[in-house]
Amino acid sequence: MKPAITFEDFLKVDIRIGTIIEVNDFPKARKPAYQLKIDFGVLGIKKSSAQITDLYTKEDLLNKQVSAIINFKPRQIANFMSECLVLGIYNTDGNVVLLQANKSAKNGEEIS
Repeated sequence: MKPAITFEDFLKVDIRIGTIIEVNDFPKARKPAYQLKIDFGVLGIKKSSAQITDLYTKEDLLNKQVSAIINFKPRQIANFMSECLVLGIYNTDGNVVLLQANKSAKNGEEIS
């Protein structure tokens, strides 16, 4: 278990719903990954590198709504600048399963 944080610490994390509008292979990544473009509505389009190739095809991901942390500082991954972190959990096989809303939500809606 990780160390306890305060509620104020949690409030600093900006988690939003967005829709994947573009998916590309990312051959320069150290581990298999996709380059994603995600539409967060009025917050704009952000890019993310996601190691989710084991369970998801590019076709599966296109137009899928996902949850992402959008207020991390951008991170350079190979030749790609990742601007947000798509959220998921590792299943028993060690593959990432995306966290997502069970009903459609407006792009950019905040998770609280």
